[in-house]
Amino acid sequence: MSAENLESKRWWIAVAAVIMQLCLGTVYAWSVFKKPLMTAHGWGETATQVTFMICIGVIGCAAAFGGALVDKKGPKFVATIGGILFGIGTLLAGVADQAGSLLLLYLSFGLIAGLGNGFGYVTPIATLIRWFPDKRGLVTGLAVMGFGAGAFFMGQIAPKMVISMGVAKTFYIWGVIFLILVTGSAQLFKNPPKGWLPAGFKPSAAKGVSAAESFTFDEAKKTSQWWMLWGMLFLNVSAGIGLLSQLSPMAQDIVKKSITDPAKLAMAGGSILAIASIFNGLGRLFWAWTSDAIGRRMVFIIMFITQAILYLVLPQIGGEFMFTLIACYLLACYGGGFATMPAFAADSFGPTYIGRVYGMMLTAWAAAGVVGPFVFASVKGIALYVAAVFLIVGLILAIFYKRPQPKAAKPA
Repeated sequence: MSAENLESKRWWIAVAAVIMQLCLGTVYAWSVFKKPLMTAHGWGETATQVTFMICIGVIGCAAAFGGALVDKKGPKFVATIGGILFGIGTLLAGVADQAGSLLLLYLSFGLIAGLGNGFGYVTPIATLIRWFPDKRGLVTGLAVMGFGAGAFFMGQIAPKMVISMGVAKTFYIWGVIFLILVTGSAQLFKNPPKGWLPAGFKPSAAKGVSAAESFTFDEAKKTSQWWMLWGMLFLNVSAGIGLLSQLSPMAQDIVKKSITDPAKLAMAGGSILAIASIFNGLGRLFWAWTSDAIGRRMVFIIMFITQAILYLVLPQIGGEFMFTLIACYLLACYGGGFATMPAFAADSFGPTYIGRVYGMMLTAWAAAGVVGPFVFASVKGIALYVAAVFLIVGLILAIFYKRPQPKAAKPA
């Protein structure tokens, strides 16, 4: 294939990655479904929230396994499995609602859809890092921007669908959409030819570890830097996903002073979630693009400082506008951490084994997916302050982070 065709192909892969991530990112709109399910079946808040906790936990674990599978079987294979599982899991969630079975909801939306989501999430990231060594931060930010923005569409559309046709039919419709779009996008994924580089691009040691010097996962996990990046991702995600899991109910608590109708209250909460989700997506692109200019470490330092301050301020906020504004920024930083970390990992450990190196790092997402929502559901009175503490610890890790010594420079 000619250089021009390869250049065109990589951008088509980027488009497919965005479409796939838009679908997968709808999982973040779980809070839209939570209250209707609780009302319909009399389920408790924590018990219902466990569905989301299982889903996010499984996503992180599946991404870790899927990343290794991408390195062995290729991205098309893994992404196709992901699309099938995510679609089927969503369809079965509709069956769980009709049957009134919380256990089936855990199995379907939590386990099966979570597995598919994890396989689908890691594949485009690992693939694009290989296709775009010249725009590593920008292109991974573009892809995961779709994941963050997916909740926007679900937050806008799903509440109306739930009100008009119920939760089950809403899940059925989205399940079919996911089967078509995610598995369809997966068919475009392919790794670049070995040794291929974009025209005019010359790798620089200052920009990160080269393909030839790449760390295997077994080598990377023995460094303190891999664990520091894992910790930074865990702490940033714990704070953000905890907020996200409760954002619609929190927003409803703010606006209920002026809105009393339950349906309108749910729509208002969904609208704030949708607006904030736009910034979850835009923040991914902005921070990842900024990291190409000022460095990944500096981006994390800025995000940790500003978020810690705002989580301490948020409990004092009673107005809808300020609440929405702060939520938008916090979710922009939450998404920014996801978008910047793949490039951070590739800079530190090289692109050759990035599927497994970064995939295993996403176990931090799995752990945070349990810790964050649990904290926000079980200790609501101090959850925002706990999140601030998480971010301060993350700041300390970012300040002391230094890239690992290149393998070629290590003594024999």
